[in-house]
Amino acid sequence: MPGEREKMAAGEWYCCLDPELDALRDAARVACHVQNTMPPGERGAMAAGLRSLLGGVGEGAYLEAPFHCAYGFNLFLGESVYLNAGCVVLDNARVTIGDRSMLGPAVQIYCADHHRDPLLRSRGMERARPVTLGQDVWIGGGAILLGGITIGDGAIVGAGSLVTRDVAAGTTVAGNPARPIVRRD
Repeated sequence: MPGEREKMAAGEWYCCLDPELDALRDAARVACHVQNTMPPGERGAMAAGLRSLLGGVGEGAYLEAPFHCAYGFNLFLGESVYLNAGCVVLDNARVTIGDRSMLGPAVQIYCADHHRDPLLRSRGMERARPVTLGQDVWIGGGAILLGGITIGDGAIVGAGSLVTRDVAAGTTVAGNPARPIVRRD
C-alpha cells in the first residue's frame, strides 16, 4: 500500500496531514527561514541549505528573499532563472521553471488541489498537479499559477493575472482568468 508521499507524487488523492509530509514541510520551512534571514552578502544567489533541498538548480539561478516553498524537492530551476522577492511555490507536485525565465515579485504557484467534498477536505485530502514553465517565460508580479498548467517558451503572463489554463508558446495573457491579449507594440 503506497504511503501519502507516494500518492502525492503519483497525482492521486492523499492526506496532507501525514507525519512524513509534515516533517518534509518543516525542513522546507527551516531552509526558507535561513534563506530569508541571512544577510544578502552571505547568502549569495541562494542559501546553501535551500539549494541542497531543491530538486534541481541550474547555473546562475537566483532567488530573492523572502521566498517560500512547501517541500523544495519538487522545485526544478533552469539556468539563469530569477525569482523576485515574495515568491511562493507550493510544490506538492513537480514545478519546473525553464532556463532564463523570470518571476516578478509575489508570484504564487499552487500545485495543491483540495478536495471538493467538505468532509474529505477537512480530513486533509488533496491531490498534487504539476506546473511547467518553458524557457524565457516572464511572469508579472502578483500573478497566480494554478496546478496542472504548462506555460510555453517565450510566453508572458501579465501582472496580477490568474492562470487557470495552459498558455501557448509566445503568447501574452493577462486578467482573471488570464486570456490572450493583442499586443500593440
